[in-house]
Amino acid sequence: MAAAALTREGGEDAFRRLFRFYRQRDASDLRGVVDFSAPGGQVFRSQLSISSVSDQDASRAGLRPVSQWKAYGLSGYPGFIFIPNPFLPGCQRHWVKQCLKLYPEKPNVCNLDLHMAPEKTTDLWGQSKEQLRRKGSSKWEPRSLLEKLRWVTLGYHYNWDTKKYSANHHTPFPSDLAFLSEQVAAACGFRGFQAQAGILNYYHFDSSLGIHADESELDHSRPLLSFSFGQSSIFLLGGLKREEAPTAMFMHSGDIMVMSGFSRLLYHAVPRVLPNPEGTALPSCLDQALSSDLPAGSVIEHSSDEDWQVCAKYLQSSRINMTIRQVLAEGQKFPEESGTNGKGQAPSEDSHHENSKAKRHKPNTV
Repeated sequence: MAAAALTREGGEDAFRRLFRFYRQRDASDLRGVVDFSAPGGQVFRSQLSISSVSDQDASRAGLRPVSQWKAYGLSGYPGFIFIPNPFLPGCQRHWVKQCLKLYPEKPNVCNLDLHMAPEKTTDLWGQSKEQLRRKGSSKWEPRSLLEKLRWVTLGYHYNWDTKKYSANHHTPFPSDLAFLSEQVAAACGFRGFQAQAGILNYYHFDSSLGIHADESELDHSRPLLSFSFGQSSIFLLGGLKREEAPTAMFMHSGDIMVMSGFSRLLYHAVPRVLPNPEGTALPSCLDQALSSDLPAGSVIEHSSDEDWQVCAKYLQSSRINMTIRQVLAEGQKFPEESGTNGKGQAPSEDSHHENSKAKRHKPNTV
């Protein structure tokens, strides 16, 4: 059955039916997938708050002036904003390197902590870089620890047992990522956004992200920000109930999605990771070199050629996504906790991030 017919068909768990359709490795009907590089149909231009972000602050975050961004909305999804790659040349490389080299480091939490001793999950980059650099095309080669990474949490760490955040389980949020998030949120009309929690998802061609809604934050008036790097994917955005069939759209390297207002609590999922549509090992936007003349106060750092070789090898079969959210409203506090230390971990490695070996796709809650 074609995707278009499945989209028209509602009823019991219409979302899951379309998820399964796009999850199929041989799914050939991608004509119904929204492509924001050629907008039309239900896609319309969105207005940004250009005066809220100075060109200097945008540049410090590795972004082009907001006046040069393109932003789009989708009919039927108020509060949803899609921004195709607004990054300055070379600046995506910084965020890829941070997600692979710095952000997985302690005291941040990752899926490998669930079944490995703490000393084994320190310096994942150092333990993996030579293996990644030498890696060939054979899928039978053993995977490095970085290739086994599925998720990393930042700031307020999500308690997978209680499905809550806690004041008792918090580590400093990366200042560079907070600055980037604040500029993007301000450009979308959310000045004063505070990046307090982040989940980094690491995908391979056999990976998916299950159907879920992000509702665990105490303040839903603040947007959810999503940044993608590397290979492309299909993203499904549904309704408040799983009986509502979702809209499928492509996400490419550098693209940013903002879910706010009505769209903030909608079901969504990533059923499939796709090879770069340009047909090259990496998208051309990742081949661009970073300017040697960075602005004063830039949070962007130059990557060494050696470091980027490792990142580029990883991205040839992978995609990285950063989702950033504000957990608490200004002045808001967590409710008093009883009988928990706030440090519950995920019950399994793939409770948030699912791979092709999972027999069923459990709905996620974060």
